[in-house]
Amino acid sequence: MIIDRRTFLGTSAMTALAATLRPLPGWAQGELVTSFEDLRRGVGIFNGQGGTIGWLINGDGIVVIDSQNAAAAEACIAGIRERSDRVIDLLINTHHHGDHTGGNATFRPAVGSIVAHENSADWQRQTSEQTGSADPFPDVTFTDVWEATVGDETIVARHHGAGHTSGDAVLTFQQANVVHMGDLMFNRLHPFVDRSSGARIGGWITTLEQVVAAHDADTIYVFGHGSPAAGVTGTAADLSHLRDYFSAALELTRREMQAGRSRDEITATESLDGFDDYVSPFPLLSLTGVLGVAYDELADG
Repeated sequence: MIIDRRTFLGTSAMTALAATLRPLPGWAQGELVTSFEDLRRGVGIFNGQGGTIGWLINGDGIVVIDSQNAAAAEACIAGIRERSDRVIDLLINTHHHGDHTGGNATFRPAVGSIVAHENSADWQRQTSEQTGSADPFPDVTFTDVWEATVGDETIVARHHGAGHTSGDAVLTFQQANVVHMGDLMFNRLHPFVDRSSGARIGGWITTLEQVVAAHDADTIYVFGHGSPAAGVTGTAADLSHLRDYFSAALELTRREMQAGRSRDEITATESLDGFDDYVSPFPLLSLTGVLGVAYDELADG
């Protein structure tokens, strides 16, 4: 999702803060504007309100990656039905945050199975218990790798460890050579590191390096969120840029801690050298938040 303050939390209100689906006070929902974009070989993206949805439509089946929220999910389903009269075989969640799973209940009657990493499914259950919601849980879960074949396309979901959360999945459409990163990619946005859901900056860096190493120069990457200037698709260079951002944030925090600076002093840092292209559309996505997690992570050892 190309992001601004309204569209990030839009109607799911996410999310990442408390991993709930309850709207946050004072956030305007605004008009729902949607778009479909073809990428390659039957794979494309859908933009609405929430994390970027990925899709595969071919002569033998349909797969959807993430579900945004109820209103966007309805629009996505309607658009898919304009492109194919087949049943949606699979809905795969990249992680549990509400702007990626808030439309699961809307998709549920239209899909065969909902797939997610086992930790993501656990977080969804905890959220449901806390909020009293009756949203559907994934009925297929995996620990390390999950794979399915739909027509002439192979979809592989891989968990690389704790990054944005402890339950992130990277989805690869192997023949199309398209990779959906979920919220392991905030493109030129200060990212949200959900420490309350097991996130680790060090693990996130490793994941980005592993994903780049596993793919080639022709790979198209789909990002969970992106600034208006940068967009929600890109190349390995974008993943490496985020890795370097995190490395710089850790190094700055380590250096300042060694100099005796307090957490409050460190998180008051206004800029990160070399990364002026990262923007903060609202406080949830901020350098302050990243440096706070970096401090806590380094302090814990």
